[in-house]
Amino acid sequence: MDGHQPAGSTAHGPWTVDTGMRHTGLRVLELAPGGSQSFATGEREAVVVPLTGSCSVRCGAESAELAGRPDVFAGVSDFAYVPRRSDAVVSSAAGGRFAVASGTARRDLPFRRGPAEDVPVETRGTGSCRRQVNNLASADGFVCDRLIVVEVLTPDGNWSSYPPHKHDEHTADESELEEIYYFEIGRDGFGQHRLGGSPPGPAGETAEVRTGDVVLVPRGWHGPSAALPGYPMYYLNVMAGPHDERAWRITDDPAHAWVRDTWAAPATPSEEGAA
Repeated sequence: MDGHQPAGSTAHGPWTVDTGMRHTGLRVLELAPGGSQSFATGEREAVVVPLTGSCSVRCGAESAELAGRPDVFAGVSDFAYVPRRSDAVVSSAAGGRFAVASGTARRDLPFRRGPAEDVPVETRGTGSCRRQVNNLASADGFVCDRLIVVEVLTPDGNWSSYPPHKHDEHTADESELEEIYYFEIGRDGFGQHRLGGSPPGPAGETAEVRTGDVVLVPRGWHGPSAALPGYPMYYLNVMAGPHDERAWRITDDPAHAWVRDTWAAPATPSEEGAA
């Protein structure tokens, strides 16, 4: 699949992931106990998200302590916003894994911490389409210039990024956004992610995704992501685009858009018990 980057394929030095497109970027940092790493944002704003462990983020004379979490399935984490044209340092007493998501920016906003308790958490879908979305820096939440960063946790056996959709046109109904998916899969398992395939276009492609894998979506239809039975799925979504408006508007694949309408129905007892 074009855009599928297996774990380690973009690694160098302490960065296990170092990838991106014209408007979006993602780096994942592995720190040993007591380790630290500096980075420069250049013309991009950035959000630092602890995946495992806690860290301190320093930007100039300011710093933020991020309590973090044992792993991505354990709960919501604090995060830090780092403005464009900044030099920052991530350090961790106990070590861990930390994502640095970035997007092109034109405004200078302040460095600040996003507390875990302020992160809006929502449930989307019902039944086998139910998943949890942690809106770390969503378009209508935490203020960034253009960058959008959210987490999606899909219970094992469930489907997310569904119905398949796209956001590659700048219209009243759709936002033009690149998107990066970074995956972690529970119990060292694997899942599946699909790109393309909306009729009347060519058939889509499906990639097997494992912890540390990345899928780049510069344009076009994408989804669903499937969490295999026994293996819960996490992904970090990083989005940004060329326009000043910061919004997330999508067009559902017309062949499958009807599924979204079924979510308005009252949940059955089995659906209410789903994670």
